[in-house]
Amino acid sequence: MNTAAVPTPRTAAALAARRQGTEAALQSVREAIARLQREKARVSVAAIARRADVSRTFLYDNPEAGAAIASAMAEAGERQTRMLAQQDDEHEATWRERALNVEDVLKAAHIEIRTQRTRISELLGQIRDLEAEWTDETIHRITTENTTLKQRIRQLTADNRTLDERLKAARSNLRFQDRRIADLEAGLADPLS
Repeated sequence: MNTAAVPTPRTAAALAARRQGTEAALQSVREAIARLQREKARVSVAAIARRADVSRTFLYDNPEAGAAIASAMAEAGERQTRMLAQQDDEHEATWRERALNVEDVLKAAHIEIRTQRTRISELLGQIRDLEAEWTDETIHRITTENTTLKQRIRQLTADNRTLDERLKAARSNLRFQDRRIADLEAGLADPLS
């Protein structure tokens, strides 16, 4: 008896249901891969299993699912490689730009430093020239003259104060004399009183 050659209707139905379930699971896997790629999310067996609502064992055991995952991961790897290369190019461009900016600033700083050093040396030369004109004897003579002039100012200020006090006293005397004269004239004009 050869029973293995002709499947029974129940077995055929079970095999068809299993094939249909496998096809539905494969379709879910393809859709999950497509969603992950659209979202630019990381493609991994765990992420696909969660999105497709299938077991990881199914993904590892089914050759079509394995091929789809391998293809998606290879594509994601290429996309990742392109993206990293683009980021490297962008980083290199920004670093190149920064380096050029730093070079420009450094050149400007060197020019400013040279200008300041030149100005400092000119001013130091002027100070040396001024110091050369003033000998110790000249400095002592000018200091002495300055002290003498300060003393003369103090003396003149004291004299001015004294003269100012005398002027005030003279004005006060004059006012007193004017009143006295006015009283005497009034007394002369009116002798009977």
